[in-house]
Amino acid sequence: MDGVSFFVPKGDTFGLVGESGCGKSTTGRCIIRLLDPTGGEIIYHDAQDGPIHIEQMDQEQLRRYRRNMQIVFQDPYSSLNPRLTLKQIVGEPLVINKVCRGKELEDRVAELLRAVGLSPEHMNRYPHAFSGGQRQRISLARALALNPEFIVADEPVSALDVSVQAQVLNLMEDLQEQFQLTYLFIAHNMSVIRWACDHVAVMYVGKLVETAETEELFAQPRHPYTEALLSAIPKPDPRTKRERIVLEGDVPSPANPPRGCHFHPRCRYAKEICAQEEPVLQEISPDHFVSCHFAEELELRGVD
Repeated sequence: MDGVSFFVPKGDTFGLVGESGCGKSTTGRCIIRLLDPTGGEIIYHDAQDGPIHIEQMDQEQLRRYRRNMQIVFQDPYSSLNPRLTLKQIVGEPLVINKVCRGKELEDRVAELLRAVGLSPEHMNRYPHAFSGGQRQRISLARALALNPEFIVADEPVSALDVSVQAQVLNLMEDLQEQFQLTYLFIAHNMSVIRWACDHVAVMYVGKLVETAETEELFAQPRHPYTEALLSAIPKPDPRTKRERIVLEGDVPSPANPPRGCHFHPRCRYAKEICAQEEPVLQEISPDHFVSCHFAEELELRGVD
């Protein structure tokens, strides 16, 4: 990652989208300090303590604030310990943080399972007895155990069937309203991002290239990479087709990115300046930031 900067409003769902390997998951893991960033600031605004610098916390401070920040991983088949029952999986954060035990723990696990649409009668079963969608519900129950305010959802539906994706997305929306949650929603599926998110940031090779409110970004993209991503969204009517923008070449290595604009070798609008000077992320309209030399000149195609 290089110069990634954004603000997630309380109660919103902020989408982070881009091709595989662009740094989306690394960003999410740095925010909650599963990975230690080599530089920069991660600021959490606490209702009582005000702005807290997550990147400066020691392990003891981090343990306290981690209760407010949780993560749901992409693959529910590998993120749940196959040797533990549902009661142990969902109750583990409560036990580690010494919140409750015994009958109180069992009651809290039952409450969390009901909240995600699972039966408390199944709390003594193991993960292998559940489908992918049910496992992701278990992951959500575990993430909710300590009443967090902020959840990093790292591609939470990409490993699920399409019909199950809709169920999990609806559940996440209901949980957000019920528990007053704020999401950082990481995905590569633009259709899911449009449905789930209030704001969107587009990443390419470790950098943000465009951020805006969701509807504005989909209707009026201002970066060529965003336009290419939007062109890949299928139309609901199979009789109509959207012109697909196929990007030439491969995604460059973040360890050795091209000079100038990182996207210029694959951009059909690139000019000489793009290979020489790196564009700055600038605000071209209220709350709409773009990193492109020609953002105000290009007429790019969005989606209806």
